Amino acid sequence: MAFTLVAADPHPLSLLGLAQLLESETDINLLASCATAAETMKEVVRYQPDLLLIDINLPDRSGLELVNELKNSSVEVKVVVFTTMMDEDQTIDALRFGVKGVVLKGMPSHLLVQCLQKVAAGGLWMEKESIGHAFEKMLHREAGMRRLATILTARETEVMQCVATGLSNQQIAKKLIVSEGTIKIHVHNIYRKLGINNRVDLTLYAQKRGLV
Repeated sequence: MAFTLVAADPHPLSLLGLAQLLESETDINLLASCATAAETMKEVVRYQPDLLLIDINLPDRSGLELVNELKNSSVEVKVVVFTTMMDEDQTIDALRFGVKGVVLKGMPSHLLVQCLQKVAAGGLWMEKESIGHAFEKMLHREAGMRRLATILTARETEVMQCVATGLSNQQIAKKLIVSEGTIKIHVHNIYRKLGINNRVDLTLYAQKRGLV
């Protein structure tokens, strides 16, 4: 089964190497090679390829942000991430955004071809160790959010996450477009409901449950 592909990578040598690798693959038609997120979006909309092969570290924008935008658009394209490394949070985002394949650049080149072929045929291809850890973290976070939903309101949960990422009441108020006094009330209610006395303990609470 032949399929079409758009590739995005910030390094010209990587794009050249990819083009050379795919030259001998009669079932893979590389339509465009892009170095930026803006160019990638333009070419994906233009060609409507079957697959998008993308590095998450593009110079003008995160590749994962672009993937999320495509997910929420009318463009239907299967995404394979091809990058040097991914941490657990990036992997979780990739899974949430519907990425169908993850291949690390240190792996043998023939595995990339196999990944593209498998994803094009409707399958999944994930690097087992990093994906396994990410799944565990994602499940832990979702369980924590479900438990928290029985204690805090949605707004209180949002405020708690902001506090746990180091934002001040003033910064949270600006982000959520409310008064600083409203944020102080929310923080007080969060402390009371969770039995916590300060921002440090609240941050540790959130981190322990994988909420940030």
